[in-house]
Amino acid sequence: MARDTANAKDKNRRIRQEALREQLSNGGHVQHVVDIAKKLYDGYLELEATNIAALKAAADIKLKLIGKYIPDLKSVEISQDPENPVTEMSSGALSDAINSLTAKLNELE
Repeated sequence: MARDTANAKDKNRRIRQEALREQLSNGGHVQHVVDIAKKLYDGYLELEATNIAALKAAADIKLKLIGKYIPDLKSVEISQDPENPVTEMSSGALSDAINSLTAKLNELE
């Protein structure tokens, strides 16, 4: 029962994250940060210091908003599943496993 609750929580969290990613995408937050960076890069000689500071502040706010809802992939946590434990493999064993799976896939085609 607890496992079903955990799976439901994980599924709901993924659904919320995807919805937030879509909202951020539709809101143009990432594109706005890219536009600000381009504006700073292309026109940095023509911009006043106050304009540069305002653009930087806007970009920082947008990046914090994006970072709040889309976790940094370097910090994604791996939960241990007792039925499928995470194990270390040597590169040779990994290659063998990939080759075996590829062979099985080719047989199915």
